[in-house]
Amino acid sequence: MRVKDIPQIKKVIIPEKILLIEDLWNKISAEEIAVPVPESHMTELDRRLTRHKFSPGELLSLDELRKRIESRK
Repeated sequence: MRVKDIPQIKKVIIPEKILLIEDLWNKISAEEIAVPVPESHMTELDRRLTRHKFSPGELLSLDELRKRIESRK
């Protein structure tokens, strides 16, 4: 199902759409089995964990990460 398949959604104001999305996401996330993690994501997580084990000091602090993100905007 797509948004275009729900014509009534055009009448819903943005704050209500946000609440709808939040509610849908909460229901989806409660069913972990329904959303499998792709193998490529697991491979990337393993790669990053291995990298961290060998070079734990190379990680960014939360503040450094935020600054990098802000500088890209």
